[in-house]
Amino acid sequence: MLLIAGTNMPCDGQDAGGNWNPDRGTHYVNPVIYADYSDPDICRVGEDYYMTSSSFCAFPGLQILHSTDLVNWELVGAALRDYPGPDWSDERPWEVLGHGLRGDSSPVPGAQEWRSVPQHGNGVWAPSIRYHDGEFYIFCGDPDRGIFMVKTSDPRGDWEAPVWLLKAKGFIDPCPLWDEDGKAWLSFGCAGSRAGHKSVLFVAPMSADGTSLLSPGRIVFDGHRTQPTVEGTKFYSFRGYYYIFAPAGGVSTGWQLVLRADN
Repeated sequence: MLLIAGTNMPCDGQDAGGNWNPDRGTHYVNPVIYADYSDPDICRVGEDYYMTSSSFCAFPGLQILHSTDLVNWELVGAALRDYPGPDWSDERPWEVLGHGLRGDSSPVPGAQEWRSVPQHGNGVWAPSIRYHDGEFYIFCGDPDRGIFMVKTSDPRGDWEAPVWLLKAKGFIDPCPLWDEDGKAWLSFGCAGSRAGHKSVLFVAPMSADGTSLLSPGRIVFDGHRTQPTVEGTKFYSFRGYYYIFAPAGGVSTGWQLVLRADN
């Protein structure tokens, strides 16, 4: 991977307080971005690359970065102007998928209460950005409220208001896929701190416009009893196969898990 999260240590002898330049002409040095862009995801459209990342409780959120070489990045916008989460407290308990896994049914603060106290580590987690049929889509999870989508035809401009696909506490890390036959799918996982279990990955059919799930889908990987921390799904199709990439094993000692299916 070309992208490495920001660090507090100076790199290559440069002052961390100065301007960091990873581009050395014929080569580059990591980190290519000297800042905290956690859980980055990229899509390519022609010669342009667009990236977004977790923004947690910072707003404007889901910052949009642009590059033509994956080394030199420019901040060009943000997909969230304000916190998008309404209060789903009337929809407890969170047994929305019917897979026998029970989510957290504790109260969820409303948007005004959410803004009134520090929310470090909460909010917008691990987005996926994709381009489909003339539109840019970002699918994102809020571990306390569920999974939402925003879209636009111009990633440097305004993005539409969030549309919630899954109003449920504990579901995170969504990634869409539009396959060759025109069907749309969404993969996602669970936050152990909210759902009471982790290392469970789902795939659900989705409407072609990305605004709703057509069914609860199915569990495609269940490691909640034996596997440490499988999450962060990225969903692809390639040469007749479907692939789900997911980091596993934890942050400091983990590895990359790859699942493959032919249907």
